[in-house]
Amino acid sequence: MQLPIGDVPVREVVVDLGPRSYPVLVGPGARHALSAVVPAGAKKVAVVTQAGVGVAVETGKDQRTFVIGDGEQAKSLTSVEELCRGFAQFGLTRADLVVGVGGGVVTDVAGFAAAIYHRGVAVAHVATTLLGQVDAAIGGKTGVNLPEGKNLVGAFWQPVAVICDTEVLSSLPPREYRSGLGEMAKYAFLGVPGLSGMDLVEAVASCVACKASFVADDERETGALLGAGGAGPGAGSAGHARPGRALLNYGHTLAHALETEGHYDLRHGEAVAVGLVFAARLARRLGRVGDERVAEHDRVVASYDLPSRLPAGVDTARLVAAMGRDKKATGGGLTFVLDGPEGLEVVAGVGHDDVLATLAELGPGPALR
Repeated sequence: MQLPIGDVPVREVVVDLGPRSYPVLVGPGARHALSAVVPAGAKKVAVVTQAGVGVAVETGKDQRTFVIGDGEQAKSLTSVEELCRGFAQFGLTRADLVVGVGGGVVTDVAGFAAAIYHRGVAVAHVATTLLGQVDAAIGGKTGVNLPEGKNLVGAFWQPVAVICDTEVLSSLPPREYRSGLGEMAKYAFLGVPGLSGMDLVEAVASCVACKASFVADDERETGALLGAGGAGPGAGSAGHARPGRALLNYGHTLAHALETEGHYDLRHGEAVAVGLVFAARLARRLGRVGDERVAEHDRVVASYDLPSRLPAGVDTARLVAAMGRDKKATGGGLTFVLDGPEGLEVVAGVGHDDVLATLAELGPGPALR
């Protein structure tokens, strides 16, 4: 559906969760619709952002801005405590609203703070990065990191609306924009063909619609937990879980390990791109796909000018240990989302030797530019 905001048509994609359904507005100038999605009865709005975001929003309410730190370091319990204390000092109540304005770090932290402050305050997101617009801001996953891994503390807390203003993407640094393309590349294998030929609004809306369908079918990612623990027949003696929202983590098991353990110069979407080509090669090693499908992964990643090899000097043993702490892990080997004859599946019980051999096959690549 297209909605007029001023003279600009904005696409609306609905995340269908029954009485908790909400709109995602996509298009240039969409941020100016924020005041229209503020819940009735809200008198105060806490706007959470970062110093470098530089996107102003207006809600028509008594609003105060709270600035968190930059980078993954800001995704911490300390940031959440500081926000909640600030909300209390501002006088924010359960009838009010938190708005996250920024990329995935902001929407994760703001959403988690909203989920636990007063045991739940409404939240809306204005996603200002491509990665946030196509993925991070949608679906209600919130959380922060621990030294032991990414996103290990969090909650499912659906927003009342998400706004994806494509106008603000023009000011993103090239690598930040490319990071979003890493998540977009993932959607090419989740049922969104032809993304590279779409205009920006259509591409973002198509990714949002794909994610919305997964969220509607499996809001809390329970599908991956049912039947995922036991090993079954087949290459690698890996067990296959019922598909669900966990498929959205395609490429993320290695990506999160790289982000947690390596301290390499990788943006999230760049790490996901490496994770995609790794997952294709691991699936080939387990007899799930052939050379042609691996080559297709390479082509998609290359078409977005994304990295496809490990950083130089990678510690593969530490990566494997980190992958064992991934949220999908259920015991008995490692767990990955892998391609196969019937498409993507959650595959449990993958042996360490196969993972190490695939990491060796992937090898290091050139430094990022």
